[in-house]
Amino acid sequence: MNLLVWYEIGDTREGAFTRERQIKKWNRAWKIQLIEALNPTWSDLYETLNC
Repeated sequence: MNLLVWYEIGDTREGAFTRERQIKKWNRAWKIQLIEALNPTWSDLYETLNC
């Protein structure tokens, strides 16, 4: 099962790519802290997207 548990909206495409590269370098614990700061229950956020 796949869940969308975290996302950020960037101002520009380049800014989003820069942020993605930054986060990919983080260790797993930092990534989990990022998720739990905004989504402590790890709820599926897919339905909250306004595409």
